[in-house]
Amino acid sequence: MNSRQQIMSALFATPRALVGMLHVGPLPGSPGHRGAATSIDEQIARAVSEAETYRSAGFQGLMIENMFDRPYLMSHVGPEVVAAMAVIGREVRRAVPLPLGVQVLAAANEEAIAVALACGASFVRVEGFVFAHVADEGLVEADAGPLLRYRAAVGAEHIRVFADIKKKHSSHAITADVDIVETAHAAEFALADGVIVTGTSTGRPARPAEVNAVASAVGIPVFVGSGLTPENIAEFASADGLIVGSSVKRQGDWRQPLDTTATKRLADAFHACGSNR
Repeated sequence: MNSRQQIMSALFATPRALVGMLHVGPLPGSPGHRGAATSIDEQIARAVSEAETYRSAGFQGLMIENMFDRPYLMSHVGPEVVAAMAVIGREVRRAVPLPLGVQVLAAANEEAIAVALACGASFVRVEGFVFAHVADEGLVEADAGPLLRYRAAVGAEHIRVFADIKKKHSSHAITADVDIVETAHAAEFALADGVIVTGTSTGRPARPAEVNAVASAVGIPVFVGSGLTPENIAEFASADGLIVGSSVKRQGDWRQPLDTTATKRLADAFHACGSNR
C-alpha cells in the first residue's frame, strides 16, 4: 500500500472516498444572517439531516463550509463564526460518525483548524497553502509555514490538511509560469496531506487531464473539488477523493436543499466506476 492509499484508508477506511458538502446557513455576523433569522439549532437540524442523507446514499465523508457567509472575509473570521461552526460540526459528528472536514471561507485556514479541533473533525480544506493568487476577496498569500506551526502549537497534528491548488474563483496570472503539477509538488514539499484540483468556479468541473497529471506526479492523495456529476465522475478515476456540493442540490444549485435522489444517483455512479479502485 502506497502513502496515498495509507492516508485515505486511515482517514476514510477505503482507498477512495466520496465526500458530501454541508453548506451551513448564514452565520452570526454575516450580511445574510439577519434576513435569514435562522437559529443555530435550526442550522444544526438541517446539517444533521443532510449528513444522514449522505451516509444513507453511501458517502464516505462529510465537510462543513460557511458558503452562505458571502461576501467573504479574507484570511480571518470572527470568533462568532468559529464558535457556530464548531457547535454545528460537533452535532454532525455526534449524529453521523463519518470522517468530517472543515473549510472556513475565505482562506481562514487557522480558524478551520480551530473548528476541526473543537468539533472532532478529521481534516481541513485550505486555500492559499502555497503560491499567492488573486481571489474575489483580494490577494491571498501562501501560509503553509504559519499554518502548520499553528496546527502543531494547538496540538492538532492529527488533523489532515488538504490544500486547493490553482483554486477556483481566482486569477493565477502572477504564477502563470508555474503549472499545476509544479504547484502540487510545492504543496507536497510544504507537507500538505493532500491536494485538491477544481474547475474555474463552483459547479464547474476540473480538467481530467490536470487531475491525471497531478495524480501521477505526487505521492499524497488527490481530490477533485468541483463540478462532479453522475455523467462525468468516471473521468476522474485517478483521483483518490471526490468532494461534491452543487450537483446533489435541487436543480444543481448550491443554495438549495439537498436532493435525496440526486445524492443517491451520484453515489451509485461513484460505486459503479470503481469506488475501491
